[in-house]
Amino acid sequence: MKPIKFTHTTAQKIYDDYISRIKRVTAPLNKTDREEILMELNSHIYEGMIDKTGENEIENLVNLIEKLGAPEEILKPLVAQKKLEQATKTFNPTHIFKALLLNISNGVVYVFFALLYLTLFGFVFLIIEKIKNPDNVGLFFKNGHFHLLGTRKPDTLQVLGLTEVLGDWFIPVMLPSIIVLYILITLLLRLKRKSKKI
Repeated sequence: MKPIKFTHTTAQKIYDDYISRIKRVTAPLNKTDREEILMELNSHIYEGMIDKTGENEIENLVNLIEKLGAPEEILKPLVAQKKLEQATKTFNPTHIFKALLLNISNGVVYVFFALLYLTLFGFVFLIIEKIKNPDNVGLFFKNGHFHLLGTRKPDTLQVLGLTEVLGDWFIPVMLPSIIVLYILITLLLRLKRKSKKI
């Protein structure tokens, strides 16, 4: 993107500040998306300023920027949407986490997805705990019925009559389960994003 040059230093400072704000708001996006948004807004400013030649440069720029709106407000939904697209394409947990944070204010459904991913992190925590305390963590049944997937203190296991049914198979069962659930949740998130476009 070629920056616009202004004759008045104050106009240049206003423009540079606005462009910096756009860059800051679009920072979570990949380089291509950032540049696309920046070029689009820059071209609006350029075209708006060409139409006003010979008039007060500072006043015209301020009016134009006010019409475009604050980058923090106008770009928030676009950045959230683009980040969600990136996350569901790459399956990258970092991108998914950032996308959910950006989209959390866009509806209850994103809170639901955030809770699903948190549950997966809970499963990872259980695997770590199983390595540390193998007898306290597992899939517990009572009288042949499911009771708990998690941790229990050793003394409560006998008192409640709980039996851990997976034993040494807990980690080999949990790892593929986490991977499959992660893929399924991310595919559901992708489906949700696509249904929103329709």
